[in-house]
Amino acid sequence: MPELPEVETVRRGLQPVLEGARITAVRLGRADLRLPFPPGFARRLAGCRIDALGRRAKYLLADLDSGEVLVMHLGMSGSFRIEAEAVGIFHHPRNRDPAHDHVVFELASGARVTYNDPRRFGLMTLVPRAELESHRLFAGLGPEPLGNAFSAATLAEAARNRTTSLKALLLDQHVIAGLGNIYVCEALHRAGLSPLNAAATLATASGAPNAAATRLAGAVREVLTEAIAAGGSSIADHARPDGSLGYFQHAFRVYDREGEPCPRPRCRGIVRREVQAGRSTFFCPACQRPSR
Repeated sequence: MPELPEVETVRRGLQPVLEGARITAVRLGRADLRLPFPPGFARRLAGCRIDALGRRAKYLLADLDSGEVLVMHLGMSGSFRIEAEAVGIFHHPRNRDPAHDHVVFELASGARVTYNDPRRFGLMTLVPRAELESHRLFAGLGPEPLGNAFSAATLAEAARNRTTSLKALLLDQHVIAGLGNIYVCEALHRAGLSPLNAAATLATASGAPNAAATRLAGAVREVLTEAIAAGGSSIADHARPDGSLGYFQHAFRVYDREGEPCPRPRCRGIVRREVQAGRSTFFCPACQRPSR
């Protein structure tokens, strides 16, 4: 599943083409993705101008001049490619198999934006702008980890008296929006914290953030910022809208590196893989020792 850096990379790739563009037509290759398209989906989009292209957690949000928001989720294998008449638009698609081209946006500029999704776990829907925050997809989402509302204090408040694991806390979208398995593993290693620790170890008895919470909040911001700058992680199905691959996976410290030496200077540990709640967790048992 693409995580926050992958989705933000896609947003930045689409932004120059979509923001300010007017949709002249929408062609649907089928009636649904993971869920059916809303009634009149193509008709409601035709003629609309996209005023802004944003992101909330792992969702892309296209603000329309009709007052609705086009909400898009990439699912497991979704991607966009951009084709245009003008020079300088992206020209290197990841997948041109028309059998998996499920949504095609024709723009007044002459550009064509195609959504391709072999597994069809993606999602597209339309939500009135005034109802977006209360919509079932967004109600209760935690703060954006790169936004001003996220801090060591918010981590400690969410962790106070929680007996769940530290990794489970970070994966909870009600606590932090957009984090996934890859970047949780990476952030915990940078902070020197065991994913097996109890979440409550981030807070003092009074609920204030301790040194671990401060390190972890900084590590989350750092690893996400670096991944976005590197173009996301092109593991499995993800690629950028121009068809090129991100390269952050080459900088992973622990994720998918079971059995390799820990890259932390002077640490002699070996990266271990354990399964937590059905998902692989990668960490160094030497420099990420569980709290006692």
